[in-house]
Amino acid sequence: MQTLNVGIIGAGNIAPAYIEGCAPFDVIKICACADILTERAEAFAAEHGLAAYSVDDLLAREDIDIIVNLTIPAAHADVSLQIIDAGKHAYSEKALAVTREDGAKIIQAAEAAGLRMGCAPDTFLGGGLQTARKAIDDGLIGAPVAATAVFMAHGPESWHPNPGIFYQKGAGPLFDMGPYYLTSLVHLMGPVARVSASARKSFGERIATSEALMGQRLPVEVNTHVAGTLEFASGAIASVITSFDVWGHQLPNMEIHGAEASMSVGDPNHFHGKNHLLKGGTRDWVEIPHSHTINIGRGAGVADMAYAIQSGRPHRVSGELAFHTLDIMCALEESAAQGRRIALESTVEQPQALPVGLADGELDA
Repeated sequence: MQTLNVGIIGAGNIAPAYIEGCAPFDVIKICACADILTERAEAFAAEHGLAAYSVDDLLAREDIDIIVNLTIPAAHADVSLQIIDAGKHAYSEKALAVTREDGAKIIQAAEAAGLRMGCAPDTFLGGGLQTARKAIDDGLIGAPVAATAVFMAHGPESWHPNPGIFYQKGAGPLFDMGPYYLTSLVHLMGPVARVSASARKSFGERIATSEALMGQRLPVEVNTHVAGTLEFASGAIASVITSFDVWGHQLPNMEIHGAEASMSVGDPNHFHGKNHLLKGGTRDWVEIPHSHTINIGRGAGVADMAYAIQSGRPHRVSGELAFHTLDIMCALEESAAQGRRIALESTVEQPQALPVGLADGELDA
C-alpha cells in the first residue's frame, strides 16, 4: 500500500491531535502545514518536524495528496473548495459547512473532480462505537426502536483559548458537539428521515473565565440549548439534547434500545468508550468486551480515506455522511424556528463496519 503525503491547513488547538492520531498509520504521512498566521505555522512545523508553507504554496505542492482542513467552522467550506480546486483530496474537521448550500457545493465539487472528500468526526471508528455496532449487527439488542443522546455542559469559556468562536454562526452546542452524537447514531442505526426540535439562546453574551481571557465578553449568535427528536428511516426514534447551558447532569451520553435489550454506549466524543447491555427480563447491566482496538485516535478518518483512495472502496468517514449530519442539524434549527416537523433533504448509506481482528494501525483486512 502506497503512503500518501498529507498537509494540514490550520495549526490551531486540534492540530496536535491529528499529528498523534495519524502517526500509527503507514498509509499516510503528515509532512507539511500552513496557517493564515505564518508564525503559528512555522512554530507548529518546528515542533512536529514538518515543512511550513503559506496556504497558497501548500495548495500548489505536487507532492501532497491529501490536505486536512483544520480551520474554524465558518471557513470550512471555502478552504475545502480551495483544496478540491487545487486537485487534492480533502478532509475537513467538523462540521462540513455552516449551511446546506455550502455543504452541497463541496460534495458536488469533489465528485466532479474525481476526488475524495472526508469529514470528521471519525470517533465511530474507535473500539467503543465499533463494538456497539457489532452488538447491533449481531442482534444482541434486537431491532433498534429508540435511542437517547445527550451532550450538556456549560460552554468552553472557562478553558478554551478562543471560546468566542463557539458562540458564533456554525458553532454552538449543536454544530460543535452534535456531529459526534449524530454521526454515531447514523453509524449505529442508519439514516434519519425527519426531525422536530425546540431551541433557545439562553443568554445574550457569555463571560470568559479562563486566566488568559478573564472577563472578556463573548457575544452569542446561536442557540445554546437544542432538544430534538429524530425519526430514522428504519422507524426508530431518538431523543437528542445538545446544550451549553447546563452546569452538570447525570444522564448517560447515549443509549440504544432494541426489541430485546438495551445498550448503554460510551461517549461518542472518544474512541475507547465502554458499552453495557441490559437484556430484557433482567436487572443487571453487563459490560460488552471490546471487539475492536481502542488504540486509535483523531486522524483515523484520514487514514480510512487513504486506504479507500487506493482500493476504490467507499470511505467510511465520508463527505456524504457529514452532509447528512449537516442536514440533520440545519433541519433541527429550522424546526425550532418554524415550529414544525422537517423532512430531510438527504440520506446516506450506513457506513461499513470495521472488520474484527485488525491490528493497531490497520483499517482494512
